[in-house]
Amino acid sequence: MNQIGLLIEEVGTVICLADGIAWVQGLPSVPMGEVIESAEGSRAWVFQLDERLAGCILLEQQDDMAAGVRMRRSGHRLTMPCSDELLGRVIDPLGRPLDGLAPVSSAQRRALEAGSPAIVERDPVQRPLHTGNTIIDTLLPIGRGQRELLIGDEGTGKSALALDAIINQQGQNVRCVLVLIGQRRAEVAETIRTLQERGAMAHTTIVVAEAGALPGLQYLAPFAGCALAESWMHAGHDTLIVYDDLGKHAQAYRELSLLLRRPPGREAYPGDIFYLHSRLLERSTQLSTALGGGSMTAIPIVPTQLGEVSSYIPTNLISITDGQVYLSSKLVASGMFPAIDVGTSVSRIGGKAQDRAIARECKRLRLDYLQFLELELFTRFGTHLDEDTAAKMKRGRLLQALFRQGRLAPRSHLYNMAWLVAFNEGLLQESSATDLAESLRRLNQQSSQAPHIDAPRDEWVAWVRLALGG
Repeated sequence: MNQIGLLIEEVGTVICLADGIAWVQGLPSVPMGEVIESAEGSRAWVFQLDERLAGCILLEQQDDMAAGVRMRRSGHRLTMPCSDELLGRVIDPLGRPLDGLAPVSSAQRRALEAGSPAIVERDPVQRPLHTGNTIIDTLLPIGRGQRELLIGDEGTGKSALALDAIINQQGQNVRCVLVLIGQRRAEVAETIRTLQERGAMAHTTIVVAEAGALPGLQYLAPFAGCALAESWMHAGHDTLIVYDDLGKHAQAYRELSLLLRRPPGREAYPGDIFYLHSRLLERSTQLSTALGGGSMTAIPIVPTQLGEVSSYIPTNLISITDGQVYLSSKLVASGMFPAIDVGTSVSRIGGKAQDRAIARECKRLRLDYLQFLELELFTRFGTHLDEDTAAKMKRGRLLQALFRQGRLAPRSHLYNMAWLVAFNEGLLQESSATDLAESLRRLNQQSSQAPHIDAPRDEWVAWVRLALGG
């Protein structure tokens, strides 16, 4: 005998639709964060609960989506597919392909919103993440599981530094996730083409919410990328995630909040903007050995206006992260690339993860370089220099030349060790500009045959002398 059951279903009605926001009436028990759907295929995410209405962010908007459309509860939270199939792919924040390839068929899914690991589930940051940038890898080292902010005005090279770091992970057993938020389609295409040409797409997934996407997708993009990197971290892999950039993400969240009638705070940002970014970045860590020992290193990017690092969003992110690399427009104007202001930049925990040999070689390097920059200000006025000061200036100019690095040209940590040894041994001191360039070319070309990074220093000195032809 067939039994007929009674199915009770909540059905709401869209009463207002505009700017990527839908106000739905008639879902009295719907919780925050649930996905609701229409029969036509439109989907929305519950983001605001008022007394009688639910404010929802549109995820998929069909042509017939309008006021009067009926929406049903799905009973599901927002998730995205997370598997190795996504390596080399370009997807949107919902996991849908943007590269023209087949949809991801993985049944493994992960919630976009998740809590960060507890303190007892974490280990100290102890292993280096080599970015391929000479200044960062020597003076501002980053460890696996660290959060290091890239900050500076537009056009100072923040995105190029992040791409260097992704390209340099080739062969390092680090999986990368690049989140592009609010960028023009041409910029996104150029980034994809660059990574493909450099062979970096094999270990990289790109999550894109371009400028023309719904504001809800721009808001969700960093959480989607974080969920993917987090799934790999919990599987025991080392991952690197780049958020480019969280300034546009904050603007998308401000737009959504104002449309949802949330009260504005400082600079019209909602009061929980700090909590929004902190709960995102706190998910990056070094997991304990008992949980697989995976790590997620985060490199968020945020722009400044006219070098003002004390504005609202930059100061929030500076206080959340473990250090910042500040790129100066003044250094760009002077022709110094990369335009990293060493005096303003800091890495608070990366020093404990740096290769011991490199840390030993650059023990006084930062101090010497900062002293040179200070002395350089006086020499512009024709100040007479004694022999000791002149020697410091000569050493500083050589160091400045060694720090110069072209765009999208990452350098190996073995190369950094080689030039550090050559510099400290005085093998480059009397070199002209042409001779210096040739010496560095030799060291870079032969760095793959260099000794192990932890080899005795005498072995390194002998190898460097041989590589330089002496």
